[in-house]
Amino acid sequence: MEPQSIVDFDEEASNPLLRRASPDTESREDAEAGKISSPASSGATALVIFSTLISVLGSYVFGTAVGFSSPAQSGIVNDLGLSIAEYSVFGSIWTIGAMLGAIISGKIADFFGRRVAMGFAELFCLVGWTAISFSQNAWLLDIGRFLAGYGVGILSYVVPVYIAEITPKNLRGAFTSVNQLMICCGGSVMYVIGNFTSWRTLALIGTIPCILQLLGLFLIPESPRWLAKMDKWKECETSLQRLRGDNANISQEAAEIIEYTEMLKQLSDTRMIDLFQRKYAHGLIVGVGLMVLQQFGGVNAIAYYASAIFESAGVSSRTGTLAMVVIQVPMTLLGTLLTDKSGRVPLLMISATGTLLGCFLTGLSFLLQDLQLWKDSPLLALIGVLIFTGSFSLGMGGIPWVIMSEIFPINVKGLAGSLVTVVNWLGSWIISYSFNFLTKWISSAGTFFLFSVASGLTIIFVAKLVPETKGRTLEEIQASMVLFTRKS
Repeated sequence: MEPQSIVDFDEEASNPLLRRASPDTESREDAEAGKISSPASSGATALVIFSTLISVLGSYVFGTAVGFSSPAQSGIVNDLGLSIAEYSVFGSIWTIGAMLGAIISGKIADFFGRRVAMGFAELFCLVGWTAISFSQNAWLLDIGRFLAGYGVGILSYVVPVYIAEITPKNLRGAFTSVNQLMICCGGSVMYVIGNFTSWRTLALIGTIPCILQLLGLFLIPESPRWLAKMDKWKECETSLQRLRGDNANISQEAAEIIEYTEMLKQLSDTRMIDLFQRKYAHGLIVGVGLMVLQQFGGVNAIAYYASAIFESAGVSSRTGTLAMVVIQVPMTLLGTLLTDKSGRVPLLMISATGTLLGCFLTGLSFLLQDLQLWKDSPLLALIGVLIFTGSFSLGMGGIPWVIMSEIFPINVKGLAGSLVTVVNWLGSWIISYSFNFLTKWISSAGTFFLFSVASGLTIIFVAKLVPETKGRTLEEIQASMVLFTRKS
């Protein structure tokens, strides 16, 4: 469809993007003749790289919130005299805030813009970290954790959306994957610093990336696609030209933005109940199922309470958490590099197999310890946690989010994405809140054996239901999803 076919002459006269995108313009002819390089074949400009770095500071904040509770646990419990139940509330309440933030994240980002949404979220994170640092009782501690979670819930949606909307399509996958890498880095840094500083200082350190992103947002452009959606055509053209470079020909990309924006306007509004039609069933089952299994495999129990797990297993918490950092970051980077090479499904299968083995070995360590059968069981626990951490970072950490962005058609992607994100945060809350109680009710060994069962179910689920999306267009993925639904 040519842009001229969806707008009239008067609109073209008032829309600079349409004039630039017109196939009759000299720049378009030059581009087609190969005289001017197209954005699809160009590298990232300095502004795209800088804008991505500023936006993924939000991902880093996400990671710091995940990594804070483990090294801070003993200090908070001792200083404020919290019970296990009270600390479980603190450790998990941020996921409640994140769920609420995720629910409204799309609306805020669509109404106010991507930059404003990130700034709005960071204000909550900044206030939350400050409240945690200066709290003298449990209720202020929980309020601060809740506020930080609310901000993270918004950031978890808007950061990857902004990156995807500003990067050239040939670099979009690599740049978007930096989001997961920065989450990993944020948690890892908190693990390391938490071994050498107090929990109050650690909370104040958490405010630094919030402040940096708030300042950096004034220096980066708004998403050109959001500007087009709001009919701000001149601003859209300016933003796109800045992102692609002063000498870049943006006519082809401008035409794609116009066509996409007009197509969105022609689609009827989708209600939440519409998601549960049979034609969307496979996508919902895959999206929701991966998020549930990701969380029920125990990742946030280990992430939030790693220090306590190591101490109860007889391992130095400092040694254990530092070893996790050494494994986690390079394995996340490896997974990022392999996603578009080996495919989503093989990586998920390998990752889930590794998490199963890791949880089984950790559970076996606690069982041998309880039965007093092996004096070296703490080493087995350390190996188990490290296998789990490395395996999860390889695939189960990031690929479910990649698949979620690929399997839903455009007319339901926003609602479906919100639903799947909320399910993920709900699962995170259930595991992070119940973990300490589970270890008391069914023992630590039983808890980790349950996690290994969830990983076993993940292997079966991926093998039977998850489609391979590597190297396929979104249209091809949608066609395969429809065909699978008809056959079933």
